[in-house]
Amino acid sequence: MARAKQIQARRDKKKEDAKKGDQIVASNRRARHDFELVETMECGMVLTGTEVKSLRQGKAQIGEAFARIENSEIWIYQMHIPPWENAVGFGTHDPDRKRKLLAHRREIDKWWDQTRMQPLTIVATKVYFKDGKAKVEIALAKGRKQQDRREALKKRDAEREIQRTTRNIEKFS
Repeated sequence: MARAKQIQARRDKKKEDAKKGDQIVASNRRARHDFELVETMECGMVLTGTEVKSLRQGKAQIGEAFARIENSEIWIYQMHIPPWENAVGFGTHDPDRKRKLLAHRREIDKWWDQTRMQPLTIVATKVYFKDGKAKVEIALAKGRKQQDRREALKKRDAEREIQRTTRNIEKFS
């Protein structure tokens, strides 16, 4: 009996921790490679019930996702959320539909001005749950050329090498 109570207590603790902490559903590491991220913003998403349930199972793909500002609203495109496996018939949703993002008007207007004036795009970098609500992190990004990508890789490798050598020096001295 005591063992069952311990197991139940562990399960309850895991559930509470999952509700408190941010649960990352999907991240777009490719965006950091292909783009120079100028500024990031956290937005809420307008979703249907089956989309939320599918996200809670950790199923989303944002590799090709991007956002546009239309009529002072931010819409995200090509974010794939597969249908929830237990939904049948009319309860399912279109996996690749455009979804509305929720942000403050002044932030939207600021980004609208920046994307109009400069060659910038808005890419999705991360989808996660914060306090039980689905959020997406979008970034204002400037495209990198092939040469810039190589230079960024070289710089990152050099920084790793420096950190590795300093760690070894501290370790063996």
